Amino acid sequence: MGKMGSIFTAILLVGLSFYQIYAEPFGDKIALLQFIQKMPPSRFLNWNLNTPVCTLWAGVTCDKDQTIVTALNLPGLGFHGSIPPFTLSRLLGLQTLSLRNNNISGPFPIDFANLRNLTFLYLQFNNFSGPLPSDFSVWQNLVVLDLSNNNFNGSIPSSVSNLTQLTTLDLSNNSLSGQIPNFDLLNLQLLNLSYNHFNGTLPHNLHRFPSSSFSGNNFSSEVSQAIPPTPTLSALPPVTTNQPQPQPQPHKSRKISETALLGIILGGSAVLFLVIVVIMLAIYSKKETDQNDNINSKPQKAKHLKKRKQTAESDEEKNGRMTFFEGSNLAFDLEDLLRASAEVLGKGTFGTTYKAALEDSTTVVVKRLKEVSVGKRDFEQQMEVVGNIRHENVAPLRAYYYSKDEKLTVYDYFSHGSLATMLHGKGDNRAPLDWETRLRIVIGAARGLAHIHTQNSGKFVHGNIKPSNIFLNPQNFGFVADLGLATLVTPLAVPVQYRAPEVTEPRKATQASDVYSFGVLILELLTGHPPIVHGMHIVKWVRSVVREEWTSEVFDVALLRYPNAEEEMVSMLQLGLSCSETAPDRRPKMWEVARMVESIPRGTSGTRPSSAVSTPTPASLACVVDIGSTSSPK
Repeated sequence: MGKMGSIFTAILLVGLSFYQIYAEPFGDKIALLQFIQKMPPSRFLNWNLNTPVCTLWAGVTCDKDQTIVTALNLPGLGFHGSIPPFTLSRLLGLQTLSLRNNNISGPFPIDFANLRNLTFLYLQFNNFSGPLPSDFSVWQNLVVLDLSNNNFNGSIPSSVSNLTQLTTLDLSNNSLSGQIPNFDLLNLQLLNLSYNHFNGTLPHNLHRFPSSSFSGNNFSSEVSQAIPPTPTLSALPPVTTNQPQPQPQPHKSRKISETALLGIILGGSAVLFLVIVVIMLAIYSKKETDQNDNINSKPQKAKHLKKRKQTAESDEEKNGRMTFFEGSNLAFDLEDLLRASAEVLGKGTFGTTYKAALEDSTTVVVKRLKEVSVGKRDFEQQMEVVGNIRHENVAPLRAYYYSKDEKLTVYDYFSHGSLATMLHGKGDNRAPLDWETRLRIVIGAARGLAHIHTQNSGKFVHGNIKPSNIFLNPQNFGFVADLGLATLVTPLAVPVQYRAPEVTEPRKATQASDVYSFGVLILELLTGHPPIVHGMHIVKWVRSVVREEWTSEVFDVALLRYPNAEEEMVSMLQLGLSCSETAPDRRPKMWEVARMVESIPRGTSGTRPSSAVSTPTPASLACVVDIGSTSSPK
């Protein structure tokens, strides 16, 4: 019996371990599947029964134990009709629900009263109608409530006063009426009740909010006077002095003062006109800077929302949608990106790159493209090609956005940073690179670029190979990012350091020029130097050193700690020089480069550093000297 008991205990422990590994909120999963079955979106949503809901489903976030769904972010997916009852209301652990920017109609779902843990509720820009819920007290944890831009009618229930945690309440652009209740919410920071049909008097404790919070309603003149209007230039009071008032003058003097007054008015009007012109020019010149440097600024978000309200819905449908690719578990829209906390990662040839942290804790990389010279159709066709490229050594394009004013591409965020940061970053930003890591970077990047060159019937070109576009994948091999943009932008000067001699502008890049850029990258990675060394291009510098006198300064000093990898380094140097030949027809094809770099011996002894620093022998450099004597770039 004791033996059987031990076996049973072992089976139970294995079963529990299996459950802990593969457990997921099955009840929540079924509820979500029933929701989209009864209310299918018009855009692709990668939900199915065979994939884990917590890690792969777009727009779904679970708790750390993956036992309950805590957030559902599904903006702009094209949902139509009323929310099916007893679907979303079964997500009892739900804290964040965002269904904004859809076409959802019908009344506010009664069974949402079951969602007692709701903290953030975003239902704006839909077609909800009917009255608001009568009892808001069931959502004691609500912090943000946004029901704006719908067709809700009736009055605001007094139970709103029970939402003591509320910081944001937006009910604007509905058909609400009656008097505004006297709710005194101490934590409330943002209130917007504009463009409804409210009337009567305004509670005194709401006078702390600006007049824009209540504009577009039917308040009495008494209420309008109680709320100070926003000051304008024309509303400023005239300047007064302490000089005594002039006494009445005879009729003749009065005619002179009227003439003088007319001159003052005309002169003042001219000055005022000039002031307005100067202000408008200042605003216009500042607009571009604000758009590039403040992707998360609140004023910019407000401008976007105001513009959207004034623009026809058909235009928004045409230009204002994020397009996601299969395999992505992301779901957001432009408003999410504008609201996200953002950090500038860099400004490159094709635009500014940001690290954006979305409100569901997802972190993505967003590239804001500049000077896009093609129309929407050509842009989308190129993005479709890029978005369907799948390879472990190619950074996948997760989504893109196109409108008249904004062109964005979205990628995964990788914390290692780029190869440029690893090689040339300062202080804590520089990661030490041993020989094995450098070799794996070249192997992975060569595989990725070779695969890119097979796309579009073997005609696809990257066009911008450089260290800032090479990253480490989870297996610590290099992978290639930022592809497919060179043909979309207005011709600009690709950094001359990585540009093949025959390329004069980005849109004329070829696969052979990609190989040249890859050769420069190899030399940079081997030497540890930037592409300009002692005022000389790195290709020319390496060739001159190899041709004239071999010194230890060719290889990065850090690599001299690996004397047993000398043969591998020399082979890699030979490959770099071969790729960077001046004549395009002398360069190998990218598939040949990948094959050659794979064939470089990878002895395990070469990965261990040695205390002795040695210099490669002249005998080991014969083949490199031969290559170095063929030609050099001009």
